[in-house]
Amino acid sequence: MDNRFKKRVMLMRYDIAIIGSGPAALSAAINAKIRNKSIIVFGSKNLSNKLVKAPVVDNYLGFSNVTGIELMESFKKHLDNLDIEIVNKKINNVYAMGDYFALMSGQEMFEATTVILGTGVEFTRAIEGEETFLGRGVGYCATCDAPLYKGKTVAIIGHTPDAEEEANYIDEIAEKTYYIPVYDMEKTTGAGDISENIEVISSKAVKIEGETHVNKLVLKDREIDVDGVFILKDSVSPGVLVPGLEIEGAHIKVNRDMSTNIAGCFAAGDCTGKPYQFMKAAGEGQVAGLSAVSYLSKLDK
Repeated sequence: MDNRFKKRVMLMRYDIAIIGSGPAALSAAINAKIRNKSIIVFGSKNLSNKLVKAPVVDNYLGFSNVTGIELMESFKKHLDNLDIEIVNKKINNVYAMGDYFALMSGQEMFEATTVILGTGVEFTRAIEGEETFLGRGVGYCATCDAPLYKGKTVAIIGHTPDAEEEANYIDEIAEKTYYIPVYDMEKTTGAGDISENIEVISSKAVKIEGETHVNKLVLKDREIDVDGVFILKDSVSPGVLVPGLEIEGAHIKVNRDMSTNIAGCFAAGDCTGKPYQFMKAAGEGQVAGLSAVSYLSKLDK
């Protein structure tokens, strides 16, 4: 367990913490807020990237022939009407602590009695060796683990431009920093703001190697000796995010009330399986939100 839990300060404990900002997460948030529960929603203020990219949505009840952007604007208006704010922070770990959950975002910790996962589904495959060396040189949060690599060599695989900020932070501590972007830095708005001390490599990461700890990153056209590898994505796999969470294939195993195998933890949307549809996600989000409310009521009794 993280040392930050040893000296715990009193924090506000929310009734429900919701991770994600797609239709499932937002539907859960709306239904929980209507039931007068204290909530906190972690995600992007731009809401769902998947939704924005949809040219036309024809199967969302009540909204015929709308673009994804138009539907997203309707979602934002609904949130504004209920005074629901999206907290633009990435949650790296969720720990079940018994009667509450501890949610870690870098050095910050948040507490909630229940958690709803609406994280979507991660379509990128793990790099060979990624799961093997997780915690032994492979990490998903540069801000959390940067002090471990003071004076060492680190490779950062960035899936979005947001990773550049973490790369700059790592470079202030590490002796040598490599940055491998999975996106086109020249064509991506907001990209390219990276320290000149960082060596940018335009290649593909193929394999992470080591013995008891990471010592090498194999790229498509070269190999580099490293002490650690950070893989920075919008989200991590549910099993890594919530230790002990039961997974089926690439999805979270849930019951009809969207509960998971961990008491007080619920999930909804694409992260629970196909079909990957906005309508399905919103419906599951409602069920998850109401189930969390019901769970809280039982605790009160």
